[in-house]
Amino acid sequence: MNFAIRPATIHDAEKIIQFNIEMALESENLRLEPEKVRQGVEKSLSNPSMGQFYLAHRGDEIIGQIRVTLEWSDWNNGDYWWIQNVYVIPSARKQGVYRALHHYVKNLAEQAGACSLQLYVDAQNTAAQAVYKNLNMEQSHYLIFEQMED
Repeated sequence: MNFAIRPATIHDAEKIIQFNIEMALESENLRLEPEKVRQGVEKSLSNPSMGQFYLAHRGDEIIGQIRVTLEWSDWNNGDYWWIQNVYVIPSARKQGVYRALHHYVKNLAEQAGACSLQLYVDAQNTAAQAVYKNLNMEQSHYLIFEQMED
């Protein structure tokens, strides 16, 4: 492995903003509003209870990211760890970057006594689904419903 993983800091905001915009366009063909993304990333980085980003890097070059948010389960008296904002730069794909980020977060979750590690993925993003299945994740029996802003 010729890269390392570390928690993100506020100094990483610009790269995370860029990655989030690229990820949304690539995975869901969504064009995000950059200023809204900036505000969201900066808020998250300033308040760890809103989630924590972890970055894969080679020296000073950030090559991938993963974000984790927690959801309390009263049924299980513990947290579900939700994986979000997954992105690896195209030139670093198929080199184990996401696998390393995933295992890094999985180990943190296990140490924290998490109930489970979960994520959601666009139904059309079959490439990402194959990666998650390859990491022994299973498709849940839950469906996600949402109500968008008016």
